[in-house]
Amino acid sequence: MRWNLRRTLALGAAVTLIGVGLPSAAYSERDPNLCKELYGPSAPDYMVCDNMTAPEDVLDVVNFWLKDDGKNLKDAEPNPPNVADCSEPGAVCPEDGEGDGTPRGDGDPAPDDYKEPEGKPECDTPGSICSIDGTPVDARKLAVGAADIQGAAQTAEGRALISAKDAGLRAWIDTELADDWKAGAEQFAAAVKRVGALAAQPGVQGIRFTSQLGYNQTFTDAGQIAKFVTATSAALRIAAPGKKLAVHTVVPELACGADDTCKQAMAQKYPLLTPDKVESYLTTGAVDHLALDSGLMRSEYAPYKLDAKRALRNQWVQIRARAWDAFLHIAAEDASFAGAGGSKLTAQQTTGVIAERVSQAIMDGAAETVNLWSRWQDDQGQVYRIMGEKHAGSASWDQLTKLDEIRPRLATLYNPGAPEVDPAADLKKLSEAFGQVFVTVG
Repeated sequence: MRWNLRRTLALGAAVTLIGVGLPSAAYSERDPNLCKELYGPSAPDYMVCDNMTAPEDVLDVVNFWLKDDGKNLKDAEPNPPNVADCSEPGAVCPEDGEGDGTPRGDGDPAPDDYKEPEGKPECDTPGSICSIDGTPVDARKLAVGAADIQGAAQTAEGRALISAKDAGLRAWIDTELADDWKAGAEQFAAAVKRVGALAAQPGVQGIRFTSQLGYNQTFTDAGQIAKFVTATSAALRIAAPGKKLAVHTVVPELACGADDTCKQAMAQKYPLLTPDKVESYLTTGAVDHLALDSGLMRSEYAPYKLDAKRALRNQWVQIRARAWDAFLHIAAEDASFAGAGGSKLTAQQTTGVIAERVSQAIMDGAAETVNLWSRWQDDQGQVYRIMGEKHAGSASWDQLTKLDEIRPRLATLYNPGAPEVDPAADLKKLSEAFGQVFVTVG
């Protein structure tokens, strides 16, 4: 089972990453528009759909790669890159590009004919009071100094981030800044600066600054959301330069596919989460990373005869059709593996969930990573885990640790304020199955 699972998931990596050619003779007569039923005839022209592998053909493709003890997969090589070498004899390259052809680095003098842009940038003077989309921000209050970074390293969250790096995990900060933004400039600036100091710890990749955006009751209109995202992104770019910025939400309408009744119902029930409203802040550059939750998949679409598998596939096809993956990094997020006290899934059941919630998202080419909740606690205090208590084994955990080839694509969430054993031991254990971790910062 170890090798079957690993090879099945590796297939997704081989197909989507290195461009291995799939056996296509059997599919040459298939309708090239075979997946248009997933988004309907009224979709805008820019929405395109092309199955890399049709759902009914997935098993045949998997068998092709796994037969003969995986010989085809082992022998697969990347397609040669399409690179033009202008130094080769006979090569013709354009000579009318911008610039004078001289490479320059930071601090080098500009070309003689360079002209400064007109107008004065906001916050041009260090320490000036400025406004980010209507939110007053004192740049001095966002500046993170060496003392701030050293102090952050001594906090529980800072120590957890360092432990994550020591365990070989790529760490992200998972925090919620919406309430701080609504509370006013002073509290907002203090919260951003605190997060910026933690983000400066070694190995931190980025910051997820809000979750359930538009789904919970924090915001009541799309204008508020747009201002919050713009202001928070701009402030974090000052306090944590170079770090990726992420948000988490759900877009219920995407899972409807071409079912107009379903789409109308979702738009009415979740007015702040329509694709167009979410897209309005995805395309501005304010966000680098979007996590889409699958929590609604098991029950929300039953009235429309859409099971979780079909709803998820609809979602990923819609993401690609709308080209959201061209604007930012897309991640799937799921809590299906965890159970009360510990996962009760058998090895076979876990394999099915992996295929549905992990491999399909990656193989469909929309999600680049998958965030799996490995431990969480509900409002009644019940703890849900993939492992058993105190890192006890489970069939689900055993199967996840076998996915070596896609481990860098698997992430989990961890709260150092509610450890299973202790943060260092917990994070070391999580590194057996995950390549990334989102560390909760309250």
